[in-house]
Amino acid sequence: MDNQRLLIWAAFGLLLWFTWQTWVRDNSPEPVSPVAPATEETANAPGDDEPAGSPGADEPAGAETLPELPGPAADAPAQAASPQVPAANEAAAEAGRSIHVRTDVLDVRIDTLGGTLWHAELLDYPVHKDHPENLVTLLSRQPAELGLLETGLRSQGEGPEANHLALFQSPQTEYTLGDKDELTVSLTWENGQGVSVVKQYTFERGSYIIGLQQTVTNESGQVWQGAPYVQIKRHSYPQERSMFDVDTYSFHGPLFYDGEKASKLQRDDLLSEGPFTASAEDGWIAMIQHHFLIGVVPTAETEQHYRADVVDDVATASVIGSTQAVPAGDGETFTTALFVGPKLQDQLEQVTPTLKLTVDYGWLTILSEPLFWLLSKINSFVHNWGVAIILVTVMIKLAFYKLTQASGRSMAKMREIQPRMKALQERYKDDRQQLSQAMMELYKREKVNPAAGCLPILIQMPFFLAFYWVLLESVEMRQAPFALWITDLSSRDPYFILPAIMGAAMFLQQKLNPKPADPMQAKVMQLMPIVFTVFFAFFPAGLVLYWVTNTSLSILQQWRINKVVEEESRKRRAGKSPAKKKHEKDKSDAA
Repeated sequence: MDNQRLLIWAAFGLLLWFTWQTWVRDNSPEPVSPVAPATEETANAPGDDEPAGSPGADEPAGAETLPELPGPAADAPAQAASPQVPAANEAAAEAGRSIHVRTDVLDVRIDTLGGTLWHAELLDYPVHKDHPENLVTLLSRQPAELGLLETGLRSQGEGPEANHLALFQSPQTEYTLGDKDELTVSLTWENGQGVSVVKQYTFERGSYIIGLQQTVTNESGQVWQGAPYVQIKRHSYPQERSMFDVDTYSFHGPLFYDGEKASKLQRDDLLSEGPFTASAEDGWIAMIQHHFLIGVVPTAETEQHYRADVVDDVATASVIGSTQAVPAGDGETFTTALFVGPKLQDQLEQVTPTLKLTVDYGWLTILSEPLFWLLSKINSFVHNWGVAIILVTVMIKLAFYKLTQASGRSMAKMREIQPRMKALQERYKDDRQQLSQAMMELYKREKVNPAAGCLPILIQMPFFLAFYWVLLESVEMRQAPFALWITDLSSRDPYFILPAIMGAAMFLQQKLNPKPADPMQAKVMQLMPIVFTVFFAFFPAGLVLYWVTNTSLSILQQWRINKVVEEESRKRRAGKSPAKKKHEKDKSDAA
């Protein structure tokens, strides 16, 4: 096996893999009637302060949807209805007020009409690092940035119900966490027939988890039957891919977990095949985008009915529980966990361990998750993700040191015997079969493995790809600075200095390895540092930092091995008698 040929194929294989991935994503079918795409991380737009029902509030078509209660034998998935807004609610819409809630990490607005969360800004997450005043907004009424969290109760029979179209009452319109650790916002509703509902949202310091409790008190003199529901609405649009923007390659839309696996509900599928429906006892549903999500996690081990749909460029994902009976004179509390914020894995685990599946590490999750865990542990000590990447790279290098050392020795010996290989190539230039046999005998005599040089690349590739997904998907590294001009490890080097250093390091590494015997291969290998420099120029700076560190360590290791092998060869030659040297030379010439 020709070592240099394998190296070239391995390098081109990496380029082809990324090229194929980009082509598949760029050429995926898009639905007709495209709309102007909205940014995934949007700042607060004008008009967000307008309360529900006000003339400026531009609600999209089909916005008022109500999940339908499961039937008595609720084996089938719940269906959804799209009724018109009841006439009684038109007056309620005019009377709806906005409740402003501010914690140390969230700025939220809740409408007393239904208790809908219609605005949420993330105070610690600017859209762009250079403009800290423009914050990421996950909930908004603006059509191009639509995001709503609608909650309520459906009830059987005629009469009003505490759904997201009902008017609630609140004792105040301003809530601030201040120096408290917990903040509760309460809204109340009565149907005038003895049934009352208290809806409570609970916010905690430093947390993006919002607790939801809906308590029914039945003093009507008859059994109340109903179920709690939550539905998320987001603007849905065909995504435009760009190799210059890694954000565009992240999934944007509904994600459903059925208790065993998580499934992305593609926009095209929902448009062409119709609504998705399912039932699960330990599931959840979320609307995800790059680094952020809106999630709904019902009470575990209870039968829940899920639905997702796309209508008029609005994606709706809802969950409704099974119908429960509340006897007269009794009450019942329905609890649901909401999540509105970044994909911080420690907080996602607090809701439920499976919510971490919203962080999409692709097919290398088995390697990416422990890699992220190790990076997080080291970062907790050094407080710099760039330093953590360097230290983890050193640890990986040490873990495979013995393996790569054997490969390095073979490469050094290949370098030592290159003059003899050239002599054989000149001697047998017209006899390929004899040349191949002579080369194999030389490799065997000198204990050289020509394929050993591929081993370092084969070891690096899984870790390279794992680092790629960790840097791309982990919000913890979003806009994380390293040093000097590298102010964001999750985006490309703004001045392309790090890719240039990487190219120079690859060129130096080539100088330490044996040159390919084939002139064409030699030219291709000379071009590889340039090709990789251009290719890596648009990769996240953290990924290039990993490759630079790994290449630098490989250079130091190979330089040391070359010195050791040269010294061993010198001593071996010095220890031989002239007669023995002549005998070995004659034997080599005869071969």
